[in-house]
Amino acid sequence: MKLTSIGLVRNGITNKSNRQKWENVISEIIIIPELTEALDNLDKFSHIIVLFWSYRPGKKSIPCKIHMQHNPGRPLVVLFATRSPDRPNPIAKTTVQLLELRENILKVKGLDAFYGTPVIDIKPFIPGYDSVEGTSVPEWVRKK
Repeated sequence: MKLTSIGLVRNGITNKSNRQKWENVISEIIIIPELTEALDNLDKFSHIIVLFWSYRPGKKSIPCKIHMQHNPGRPLVVLFATRSPDRPNPIAKTTVQLLELRENILKVKGLDAFYGTPVIDIKPFIPGYDSVEGTSVPEWVRKK
């Protein structure tokens, strides 16, 4: 299996200490020039889905069970029942608001990725296709 980065994230968030609320972060996704034409008409969508490689240096082992949001007051649950970035393959997915498209640069709001994060794919958000009716989640997900 081989993944290729199609671009990089550029914003002011370089580590956890200067992180803000992610939903307010404005980022630019710089797409490699060879794929500029693949962005044509993407700005017709209000939101896009960004898949990126959430590399976290220093992580040697991945726990099978964790506390939700790393809070010991929350239940201990299995890794695959969380959105924790600590994963066997740190592929992350975020739906963001697309603010602007300029040549090979996407300006977005709400991307929870640090400066320099490799982007591996972009998809349009399509209501009805990307949202499912009649879903349910466990009680421990709803509690804050």
